[in-house]
Amino acid sequence: MCGFAGELTSAGPADAGATARMACALAHRGPDGHGTWAAGRLSLSHRRLKIIDLSERAAQPLVDPQLGLVIVFNGCIYNFRQLRRELEDDGYAFSPVRTRR
Repeated sequence: MCGFAGELTSAGPADAGATARMACALAHRGPDGHGTWAAGRLSLSHRRLKIIDLSERAAQPLVDPQLGLVIVFNGCIYNFRQLRRELEDDGYAFSPVRTRR
């Protein structure tokens, strides 16, 4: 099971090093990969256990620079194919492009 950590500060920049260290403490939950993203007051880190998508395209944090969205999550979206088709039908685009900080 994956693990994640985050920090949202009330003032000043978030400490990406701190969330990366928190994620290191969760290494037993996600030995297959790790990632950290930080901008402004928010920092997110993730430890990955590969289950369905074994490629690096599924590495987290997931970043959408066009919409300005970032997410880390623990779980599996089992109906992802159906959801993707529905979202594409609604005009959303999916891209393998990754932005890491």
